Amino acid sequence: MDEQRSAGPRRDRDAEGRARSARPRDGLGRPLPYGAPGVERQPEGVRRTGPETVAEAQRLLDAGMPFHAHEVFEDAWKSGPSAERELWRGLAQLAVGLTHAARGNTTGGARLLLRGAERITPYRGPYGIDVPGLARWARELADGLTAPVDPAAEAPKLTGGPARRVSGPGT
Repeated sequence: MDEQRSAGPRRDRDAEGRARSARPRDGLGRPLPYGAPGVERQPEGVRRTGPETVAEAQRLLDAGMPFHAHEVFEDAWKSGPSAERELWRGLAQLAVGLTHAARGNTTGGARLLLRGAERITPYRGPYGIDVPGLARWARELADGLTAPVDPAAEAPKLTGGPARRVSGPGT
């Protein structure tokens, strides 16, 4: 059995032995061949305040990096107050839904956008998050997904008024 394990490809592991891919990734989180130049990865397990999480995720969304924004939301979902976990989880689903939409997986992207919109709807705008605007943005984007989207152009505005839709079906 040990010979079989060592005969196959080795998996990258961290100091605790957990599988961690060291492959570089593109801006949408897709793995690239070893040695290829990639986009710097988001550090995992960072504890941020709610406002810090929103600001960092918005910076990444605006840069067209929704996969990385999803990782920021995931950190908040896993380390934040239990009363906010579903909010952060829903925001992570919105970001990964946009990631799938940008990668061309319109069906999966639409499903995640709708699931994320449903998950955040019970919240009343903590940290200035425009929950109704984000839910509306997600539903409109999901309803119009027929081709890959530009993630920076479609990035939602998390706070301060309605989420934006720069382009849409037929534009």
